[in-house]
Amino acid sequence: MARAVLMTSVLTGVFCALFSVVVGALSMALSPPVLIGLSFVSGFCGSLFAQLVMKRGK
Repeated sequence: MARAVLMTSVLTGVFCALFSVVVGALSMALSPPVLIGLSFVSGFCGSLFAQLVMKRGK
């Protein structure tokens, strides 16, 4: 159980880190509300990605 939680957290972190590279490249052209929205989308998608990967591994 603890290993699954840790792995999900690591996968979410990796996804968000990669997503932040894209957002960083676009950040000069985006307003703060849009950046907040993109941050939410990043966390949401990262969590979904991690959950899917963990379920496929079972």
